[in-house]
Amino acid sequence: MNNKIAALLNEQINKEFYSAYLYLDMANYYDELDLDGFANYYMIQAQEERDHALLFMKYMQNNGLKVTLEAIGKPDKTYSSPMEPLVAAAEHERYVTSLINNIYHEAHQDKDYRTMKFLDWFVDEQMEEEDNADSMISRFKLFGSDSKGLYLLDQEYAGRVYTAPSLVL
Repeated sequence: MNNKIAALLNEQINKEFYSAYLYLDMANYYDELDLDGFANYYMIQAQEERDHALLFMKYMQNNGLKVTLEAIGKPDKTYSSPMEPLVAAAEHERYVTSLINNIYHEAHQDKDYRTMKFLDWFVDEQMEEEDNADSMISRFKLFGSDSKGLYLLDQEYAGRVYTAPSLVL
């Protein structure tokens, strides 16, 4: 594996841990609003992102590459309405998609088929993440301004459970 791809993979580990940190911050925001279901949703998002970081770490280790953990930046968002974290999450997922696509592009350019195959799961995952984030925004726009609708959305998100990634390395 060339050094550029290895560096991008290592950077992605930090980006995934930052994503987990960002989603923990969102969960905390919703918890402060007593929207426990939304808080649960983002706690699970944080778990997923942490596991994504671990998958990148394991891939690098399995390929004999050194993993260097960097400091995780503090989330820089503040929210003044329940819709704002949803929009920020959708924007963040599009950003993460661009990062995965960039690594994939570099792997393709270098004919690094093993890394491309590894990233295929993340490409699919990002499509799902963006769809979920956009759906949450749409549903909030439809139902969130009504207290009963918001309550039902919150109850739905409270039922979300964590399922670890099935990708085995």
